[in-house]
Amino acid sequence: MKKIIYNVIGLVLLIVLGTAAIDLPDPEEPVYIPASKQRVGDAAKGYQYLITGDYIRSGIPFSLFGMGMPKGKDDLKRTGKNAGLPYDYTAVQAPNGEWVVAPNCLQCHAQEFNGQVIVGMGNSFSDYTQNRVSVALMTENLLKQGKGADSARYQAAKPFLTSIKTIAPHLVTPGQGVNLADALAALLVAHRDPTTLRWTDKPILDLPNEIVPTDVPAWWLLRKKNAMFYNGFGRGDFARFLMASNLLTVSDSAEAKDVDRHFPDVLAYIYSIRPPKFPAAIDQPLAAKGEAIFKQHCSTCHGTYGKQESYPNLLIPASIIQTDSLLSTSNYSSPQFVNWFNQSWFTSGDHPAKLSPFRGYIAPPLDGVWATAPYLHNGSVPDLETLLNSKKRPTFWKRDFNKPSYQYDVPGWTWEAKDAAGNKSVYNTTLPGYRNTGHYFGDRLNDNERKAVIEYLKTL
Repeated sequence: MKKIIYNVIGLVLLIVLGTAAIDLPDPEEPVYIPASKQRVGDAAKGYQYLITGDYIRSGIPFSLFGMGMPKGKDDLKRTGKNAGLPYDYTAVQAPNGEWVVAPNCLQCHAQEFNGQVIVGMGNSFSDYTQNRVSVALMTENLLKQGKGADSARYQAAKPFLTSIKTIAPHLVTPGQGVNLADALAALLVAHRDPTTLRWTDKPILDLPNEIVPTDVPAWWLLRKKNAMFYNGFGRGDFARFLMASNLLTVSDSAEAKDVDRHFPDVLAYIYSIRPPKFPAAIDQPLAAKGEAIFKQHCSTCHGTYGKQESYPNLLIPASIIQTDSLLSTSNYSSPQFVNWFNQSWFTSGDHPAKLSPFRGYIAPPLDGVWATAPYLHNGSVPDLETLLNSKKRPTFWKRDFNKPSYQYDVPGWTWEAKDAAGNKSVYNTTLPGYRNTGHYFGDRLNDNERKAVIEYLKTL
């Protein structure tokens, strides 16, 4: 039931609201991103709201959810109705008082790693290879039995099921392990008034033709960044972007305002997250050599680490980074979505957010980079070794999504090269948006230098 009903929903928690199409000149040099003032919050309160809060107020009725979902691991040590639920779901009361189970932010922003749930680690195991609309319809029909559409249980679930029926047919990928946040965002805003945020069955915007895959970045990187998302176009108040998951079932802007007041706390919690420590032995002399090489070849874009750490917050033009450009160019091909956002409720009040498109991608901080495979913004490169040596990158590669294991030497998920796409567990880099090109800077190093840099990256 979990994969059948909810996998598509976690996308919204990484929401990249819209895609931009403003005619700007292509930059030739890296561009600095200035900082934006952020609201201050309480990290402890933010964590509790993250795992128990009602930022999504519609879902599957609690009694029905329990029929199809096995008891979850007690990773978050929650109590009450949340005790025993999987960590990426939350029991909340719908506006009419009915208890429902809704997806929470950890659908995308947590992952099991070495038997432990790591909050803030991007989920790279999502599966959006099937159209789930039939399951939503089946659930709807089941809820209408007996008391029908007037039943409290159905009314509590209706906003959730309406969204699923609308978005599910458009969110299908050829392979597992990628995120579709951009497409989901476009679908949701196309059915909402920008000022009131009320739902409309008929779309008010033209929908994009392309489905752009992304990987989910680690939350612990955000404390260093002056802009959100891979292309750095999320500017202004970060809490406004974080609470946009509410668009999945929000009734109107009054509800959005109520949810918004909690998200400075959530942002404070995200700022408090630190990456996991490398669990295996590190060759310290080799890592020291790697640090010197890194500072010479990599720190200009990715910053320095340790006691005097710094991060430059640079956007790297597409002409320099040369990675798959579908994500950044799609931000220019559909101006209606950027216009929707930049004229919407999200830009109102004393803490506005806005979208500022860019032809290229941000050079991210590398804290905990050893644990965040696969690599590049679309997850097209399986490990750090192939990231730093493009000649070793496979065209087709497969990993085990059921019993995954991590290779600590390279590092990355255990994978094998394949001759063709084959099935949904194979990553196909020949597809638009899935290419593994670009970031060729490691090719300038010899094998010993690359090995040393990888050993240093394990220390971050």
